[in-house]
Amino acid sequence: MSKIRVLLVDDHAMVRQGLKSFLELTDEVEVVGEADNGMQALAQFEALQPDVTLMDLVMPELDGIEATKHIRAKNTHAKILILTSFIEDEKVFPALEAGAQGYLLKDTSPDDLIQAILSIHQGESPLHPKVTKKLMSQLQKKPQAEEKQVSPDAAISSLTQREQEVLECLGRGYSNKDIASALYISLKTVKTHVSNVLAKLDVADRTQAAIYAIKHGLVPLDEP
Repeated sequence: MSKIRVLLVDDHAMVRQGLKSFLELTDEVEVVGEADNGMQALAQFEALQPDVTLMDLVMPELDGIEATKHIRAKNTHAKILILTSFIEDEKVFPALEAGAQGYLLKDTSPDDLIQAILSIHQGESPLHPKVTKKLMSQLQKKPQAEEKQVSPDAAISSLTQREQEVLECLGRGYSNKDIASALYISLKTVKTHVSNVLAKLDVADRTQAAIYAIKHGLVPLDEP
């Protein structure tokens, strides 16, 4: 099996070196390039076409949010995993809106980072637990008037019962393996349902589907 090709983007050389040293000890990952600012990240992504990009947020020349936005605008299939020290709302939500499929903090354990890279490569959306809580809290605070601007009735009714169950699982942050276990279906069937859900809701990825599920009340906001 070929290794997952990873591009490291961080303005601290020691961080990049530490990540590279650890990642290259694994059998699943190969670091194919590095960048120390957002502009260099764009050039490296264009040249290398990595499978997964680990993206820092606060960098010179072009920050990680803008770099993510530019990369995703050119390649909608680009898989970008934010790895940062920042958990503030003004970082988390713009990064996800820019197209990042995952958001982890630098206190994430090495094993969890590897698992996140594998997950995002498989089309899942790994989020740090603190990010998930912030996401749910932020959606809970949105004014009712804003919520009424979007009617989910047509989109929800277009989903089969099983697809609605899958959407609820996405809202809870379940991986494909978790969904398969919860619903007693195969991984192949899960992937088919997830693809159908994304298409019917007209959302770009699992993160956006999870936001949709929470925003429209499919996942209780007081769940642990």
